[in-house]
Amino acid sequence: MSETRAERLAALLAGDGLDLLLVGDLVRPGDSGADAMSNLRWLTGFSGTSGLAIVGADQRAFVTDFRYAERAAREVSDDFERRIAERELLPAAVAFLRGRVGYDDAHTSVKSLRQLEELVGEGVELAPAGGLVERLRRHKDEGELEAIAKAARLTDQVYEWVFERGVVGRTEREIMLAAHQRMRELGAQDPSFPAIVGAAENSALPHHDSSEREVRANELLLIDMGAIVDGYCSDCTRTVATGDLDADAREVYELVRAAQEEALGTVRAGAAARDADAAARELIAAAGHGERFGHGLGHGVGLEVHEAPRLSRKSDQTLEVGDVVTVEPGVYLPGRFGVRVEDLVTVTDDGCRNLSAFTKELLVVD
Repeated sequence: MSETRAERLAALLAGDGLDLLLVGDLVRPGDSGADAMSNLRWLTGFSGTSGLAIVGADQRAFVTDFRYAERAAREVSDDFERRIAERELLPAAVAFLRGRVGYDDAHTSVKSLRQLEELVGEGVELAPAGGLVERLRRHKDEGELEAIAKAARLTDQVYEWVFERGVVGRTEREIMLAAHQRMRELGAQDPSFPAIVGAAENSALPHHDSSEREVRANELLLIDMGAIVDGYCSDCTRTVATGDLDADAREVYELVRAAQEEALGTVRAGAAARDADAAARELIAAAGHGERFGHGLGHGVGLEVHEAPRLSRKSDQTLEVGDVVTVEPGVYLPGRFGVRVEDLVTVTDDGCRNLSAFTKELLVVD
């Protein structure tokens, strides 16, 4: 019988000299707590927004408040002792703490840490332990991979639908909202992020906010979008033409597409993440556009649309089986246009499996 996620985490704690780990809602003021709550969902199955888990070699406890009592009963596995807090979660959670207790210092607010320090009794030592759950979350199991693949297939369907309906004469924002609605109609919970729709000069902004600008004929249109299915995200970018393009635009498109294919060929278990980035970056630099590729090649995707590992020049990570990453080089010419081509892939022993099937040939759409 395979180990549960809680058992795998408990084994990791022992190696770090921890007796217990607090996982969940200890966020900074103003922080959405998305990563912290994704850790809790991965560990316990709980999809609410207020909860804490305590995990150790022989300890499984889950604390939430009245609003989520029924959801916790449905979603949290029976090997966790469930407790409903009267008001705040921390006082209820402290009753389970003993020994050396790790907390996620990357997502714990100063206020929450001070409260925790005041509440714990003698014999409890608090230790920063951020990143432990993420270390395990990084490697997707078969169920997770299938959910991500479903989200990627759904995104492909939305691309096909958007371009079949036509884009010329519609605003970027109109296209974005229509894509979001279509995702939900096809079964997505939500978009995994607000779709980026950028025409011509707006496509040169890597994180453009879709605007009221109308898409015109004879220009480039960049769309970056993803969906959430069964809690897991997808992420895909395509750049298309709305008619005739000048030679520079076509040349840059083919350069980015070639760089993306070059990078895809390097993605495999055991490869350095920075080497995948370099494969695309060197090709783009050799064509004279090195300064116009200013972001990393890609990032991990799972319960969050941005998670480990990172594929960039500064990354010290090595790709491993079970990683799901984007491969998304781009070239951006300010005031003119930008091109990005992004696929979502899962890392295998001998390469990668591409989850994004929508064509990368330069489409001409109405």
